[in-house]
Amino acid sequence: MNRTKDQGKHSFGKVSAVIITFNEESNIRRTLRQLHWCDEIIVVDSHSTDSTVAICREFNATVYYRDFDGYGPQKRFAVSMASNPWVLCIDADEVLSDELVDEILQITPEEAQANSGFAFKMNLVFLGKEFKHGKESGRHFLRLFNKEQGGFTEDKVHEAIRVNGPVKKLNHILLHYSYHSFHQCLEKNNRYSTISAEMAFSKGKKKHVLAILFALPFNFFKYYLLERNLLNGLKGFYWSTLLSFYHFFKYVKLNELHRQAGKKSRHQQGSITISANSFSKAS
Repeated sequence: MNRTKDQGKHSFGKVSAVIITFNEESNIRRTLRQLHWCDEIIVVDSHSTDSTVAICREFNATVYYRDFDGYGPQKRFAVSMASNPWVLCIDADEVLSDELVDEILQITPEEAQANSGFAFKMNLVFLGKEFKHGKESGRHFLRLFNKEQGGFTEDKVHEAIRVNGPVKKLNHILLHYSYHSFHQCLEKNNRYSTISAEMAFSKGKKKHVLAILFALPFNFFKYYLLERNLLNGLKGFYWSTLLSFYHFFKYVKLNELHRQAGKKSRHQQGSITISANSFSKAS
């Protein structure tokens, strides 16, 4: 598919779009359609088993294969493959609105020179509904940046872009098509909570039993009432419930890792004691 419609139209420099993928055939075409203005598209795929890669190649994307070892490392690799200093890094389920594309194309060389990146206002689309309320919508996220002035953190989950310099906020919307089914929600909750628990465990963090007991009511109160997801209707209720369970799963899995580590340590100590006793008897 030809991407020359607005390619090179931007005056502030050439832009590489980078995306990491794994079985994103339900999302990726919608995302790629809005990248017609980019000078190249880099896709780093974690060995998808669906038609993700074939769709990417329809849009003349350059595809690399890489085993997934965390979101931060995967995106750092994707950025390193970009041939242009300006990089647009979006997820496979994020879609630039037409208005946002026009706003990006109007960035001047002077603005690019004065800033290390540009942040987009993102709205969550959950089960087909665009959220206009809640913490997940209306926030700005850095997505377009100069890779010579920063890049992604190494975090395996909840990775972020860090740049050395100012970041300008743009006005128009990036839509995040987060989940299209409850099955997908539960699968992603399970995967993310496991990775987050492992990260917390590696840092020596622990959760008191009270944190586990109150994880569900506390977080539901925060997401549904304090962050106003009740204004998003029934799907706002669903979203708040799922997020609350995410924290509960993460805490339980973290404590489980500590229990397993404790059992392993006691087993090793017992083996050392038995070996020492055997040595004493032999003497």
